[in-house]
Formats: sequence, structure tokens, C-alpha cells
Amino acid sequence: MSSADEKRIGDANALEVAGEAQGQTKPVSRFTRWYRSPLFNVIIVGLISFTQPGIWNALNNTGAGGQQEPYLVNGSNALTFGIGVKKVLIIGTLGYAPYSASLYVNNRYGTEWFVLFGGATCGIAASALWASEGAIALGYSDVQDRGKFAGIWLGLRELGQLIGSSIQLSLNAGSSNRGKVGYTTYLVLIALQCLGLPLAFLVSPPEKVIRSDGTRGRVAAKRTTIKEELRKTWKLLKRKEMFLLVPILIGFQWNSTYLGIYMTKYFSVRARTLGSLVSGVAATLANIFWGWFYDLKYFSRPTLAKACWLFFVVTMLGSFGWQVANEKLYGDSNPRVTLDWENPGFGRGFASMVILRFLNESHYMYVYWIVGAFFDDLESLTLAVSLVRTFESVGSSVSFGIGAAAVSPMVNLVIAFAMFGITIPATSWVVFMVPERPVDLRKDDDGPSLGEESESIEADRVATKATESSGSSQR
Repeated sequence: MSSADEKRIGDANALEVAGEAQGQTKPVSRFTRWYRSPLFNVIIVGLISFTQPGIWNALNNTGAGGQQEPYLVNGSNALTFGIGVKKVLIIGTLGYAPYSASLYVNNRYGTEWFVLFGGATCGIAASALWASEGAIALGYSDVQDRGKFAGIWLGLRELGQLIGSSIQLSLNAGSSNRGKVGYTTYLVLIALQCLGLPLAFLVSPPEKVIRSDGTRGRVAAKRTTIKEELRKTWKLLKRKEMFLLVPILIGFQWNSTYLGIYMTKYFSVRARTLGSLVSGVAATLANIFWGWFYDLKYFSRPTLAKACWLFFVVTMLGSFGWQVANEKLYGDSNPRVTLDWENPGFGRGFASMVILRFLNESHYMYVYWIVGAFFDDLESLTLAVSLVRTFESVGSSVSFGIGAAAVSPMVNLVIAFAMFGITIPATSWVVFMVPERPVDLRKDDDGPSLGEESESIEADRVATKATESSGSSQR
């Protein structure tokens, strides 16, 4: 073999290594590319979210279902990297339907122990779902598509509320009085929740995802233990951009508890179901709009972060002020007010609720976009999303506890107002830290560190070197 032949073989081998380093795939069919694409996977995750927390939200927003918040997210992190994100997602589809079934049994027969059992299964399933769905929605996508993909994921979740609320409205449209929804409402919604499990089997594991440029996704991380995952989570939480987000994670949806009380206390049954439907539409529009807006190339990410946060602060403070005026009006009314769409003054009370729902979902999108703006690798995103969910659970649980106590709706609203005000300084600090591009945090025994060369950069270096070598031999 001549030296020229050896040189060509060496160059071919170098190019092959470079292709493998970049995650390039062998030729695959168009169907496989679509089935393994990030877009298909985020649509499936969105549909799963539609059948699980989406239906749960539809029940909850009419005051039909209580609040069950999981505290198992860190354990689910270890499961995510120990048995794989797809398997954890499957686990996450198993607990919502029993909870909805327990609400049906309680609504019809008054059985209470089943609700506690259903709450436990829902908590376990939700923790698994929370640890996986956000990581897939943000981690499978390219950086420039994260706003759109988050919008698809959260928008499809709201589809559950839209369909569920439409069913509820059709079954309860004749009830203009206060009270509970009919038990037939639950049967259709339980059937929808059972669709989540087969959908979960369609999700691709991260290493099999094929991006638009033909490269494959990277494996999330090596198998790990709960202890190791807790250590990594603590390291991530100590990063300034994460711990400064804690106030808004706890307080940014604090008013949801008040809104549930507000709807139940002042609105008729059919007005509550209409409110659930319209607020679902408002939330879906928020997801669609912000998903599109965050991916615009007209603004830098730091500029976009500052402008959007300023908008949210101004509009939220104004909406809270309006709602305080409404609560004062309805709370002091004698006889007790019942807001129904046939009654005068309905629009004022209804509109303020819808606007707050829109702003709550907008904040939800904003928090996920901010997290995606800081972190690029799948493991860091999974841990960060889990932290978001954990502190959201803490805030929701405390707010639900206050809502269950014997305090007036006005006190509950004022506390929610104050909680949002407390979040403004720390969140503003984080907003001014948003980078133009997220970073890939390499995990080692010392925890996350910046400044290490990413795998993609190394792959580009190898490919460039191989190409230059090939061109030199041809000359």
C-alpha cells in the first residue's frame, strides 16, 4: 500500500471519528427522521401533559378537585438518570387517573379514603412527570427553538383544560346556582387521562433523537444515585442564577389559590365552568404568543428578558389592584353576590380573573424560558426544571394551606399581592444576568463548572482538522 493510500484511509477514519463525535447518524428514512425529531417528541410530551395535569387543571379550576402537590422531585431526578427519561415519563402517566377516579367516587358516594390514596398516586406520578417532561421539552430542542417548544408543550397541556372545561360546561350549563359539578363530568375526563400511558411509549430516548441537521442527541448522563443527584442539585441551587429565582418560584402563582376561592365563592356553577374554559383559552394564547415572541431574532436575549420582565411587573401590579377593588365590592355585598352570565356586572368580575390567568401562564412560560436561557445540557436542564417544580410545590402547598384556613378571601388576595411584590427585586437581579447563549455545565466530582470546552466544540475541531488534512493531500 502506497503512502498516498494510507493517507487517504487515515483521512477517512478521521472524518468518521469526527462524524461520530458530532453525533451524525447513518442515512435514515423520512418517517424515522420525523418520529425521532425533537418536534415530534415535544408534541407527544405536550399531549401527555394534556391528558395528565391538563385534565387535572380542568377539574381543579372549577373547585372540584382539591390540590395535591408532590415533594418527590429530587428522588425522581435519580430515577431520570438511573432508568432513563422515557421510563420516568411512563411512570408519570400512571397516577393521575386514580386521583380523578377518587374524585368521582367522592362526588357520587362521599367516599373520602380513596381521595387520600388518589392524592398519593397523583403525587408520585406528578413528581416523575415533572422531572421528565420539562427536560424533554427544553433539552431535546435546539437553543433557538426553546421558546417555541416550551410554548407547544405548555400550550398542549392547556388543551386538556379546554376539552375538559368544554365537557364540564356542556354538562353543567343549566346550573345557574352555586354548588358542585355533576359526577358524570369525571367519567369522560378519566377516560382521557388513561390515554397518557400509550402516548408515553412513543417518546424517543435522548440518544436516539435526530435533530434537523442530522445530528443525534447526547445521552443525558451516566446512571446515578439519589445521594449523588441530591449533591448535584444542591450544587446547582447554589448558583446565583438559580437561588435568586427561588422567590418567584415560590410566589409567582400564589394567587392561583385565591382565584379558586374567588370562583367558588362568587360565581355560579356554569359560570365557573365557563371560567375554566375561557382561562384555558387565555393560557393557550399566552403559550402560543410567548413561544413565538421569545424566539424572535430581532432582540438579544438579555434585552428580551429585561423588556418582558418590566411588562410583567407593571401588568401584574395593575391587575392585583383591580382585583382588590373587585374583592372589596363582592365581599361587602349584601345579599351575597352570585355572578352569572345573565346577571349585570358579570363581565367585570369575570374579566379580571381571565387576565390574571393569562398573566400567570405568561409568568410560567417566562420562568422556563429564563431557565433555558442559562443552561444548555440535558442534565442541568432536568435538575433546574425539577428545582422550579419543587419550589413551585412549596409555594403552592403553603398558599393552599392558607386558602384552607379560616381567613377571608381579601386576606388571601393581599398575601398573594405581597408575595408577588417580594419576588420583584431578586428576579430583577436574575434578569440582568441572562446571557446571549446558555452554557453547557459539565458535571464532575467538583460539581458544575463553566469554561470547559463542550463536546460539540471538540467535535468541530476534529472535523476541521480532518477536512484540512484531506484538502492538503488532494493538493
